[in-house]
Amino acid sequence: MASAELIDGKAVAADLRSATAARVGGLYARHGIRPGLAVVLVGEDPASQVYVRNKHRQTEAAGMRSLEHKLPADTSEAALLDLVAQLNADPEVDGILVQLPLPRQIDAQKVIEAIDPAKDVDGFHPVNAGRLATGQPALVPCTPLGCLMLLDRTLGQNMAGRHAVVIGRSNIVGKPMGQLLLGRDCTVTIAHSRTRDLPEMVRTADIVVAAVGRPEMVRGFWIKPGATVIDVGINRLPPATEGGKDRLVGDVAFDEAKAVAAHITPVPGGVGPMTIACLLSNTLQAACARRGIDMTQL
Repeated sequence: MASAELIDGKAVAADLRSATAARVGGLYARHGIRPGLAVVLVGEDPASQVYVRNKHRQTEAAGMRSLEHKLPADTSEAALLDLVAQLNADPEVDGILVQLPLPRQIDAQKVIEAIDPAKDVDGFHPVNAGRLATGQPALVPCTPLGCLMLLDRTLGQNMAGRHAVVIGRSNIVGKPMGQLLLGRDCTVTIAHSRTRDLPEMVRTADIVVAAVGRPEMVRGFWIKPGATVIDVGINRLPPATEGGKDRLVGDVAFDEAKAVAAHITPVPGGVGPMTIACLLSNTLQAACARRGIDMTQL
């Protein structure tokens, strides 16, 4: 069998950012509105700082307002909740994103639940999770939404009736991914690190979404020939040779899996670029929904 076709997340993300920017332009031209995204960063986690910088750059490139709030690592939970309340009340703010992880003294779930669900562009609030689970319009977590867009681009209507196995049960990726796949008429199994005979389970899947956070855990022999593999994992490994650079790998053993699968996302360059692109789309969606504007008409 020929090597799997690579699913180009960079290209799909670029198309989504371009479409979002065009609609933002239409929103401003017709209604004089520029969506505002408030990003809150507590502390100085290096990975979070890089991510926030990328969000700022891409938000402005899409024609939106980027509103950054950087707080010291010793910020109290009460102070952060107070800031969230201010952002909830600010009519110029359409989307609120509190960068995770948060310092130990802050209960992340309390903060998530304090965000106005209409401005919850991360899609983590229980109201949005509940709406997604019951098939209602919702702000959907960005990473699984990006995965679904990659699958839509790759398989289209051919997803209906297929068996999808999601490896991982987090509220951020695994659970919402399962709901989104059900919405595409897939038969969905949520598996995880404690699933009995996980390799055999994965071998039954037409679609595999790996989001377990373990480098190269999913081996090539786990994959059903002709399956579509979406690798959400981003794991940093030490250099293969002395003096080399750290390596980024996914949750799937890529070289093994691409010899068996029909389609596969690379790491990096697969799911990763979709996350910020979907965040921008969610912010536009929130801005329109709060004002009763049909986003598809922009």
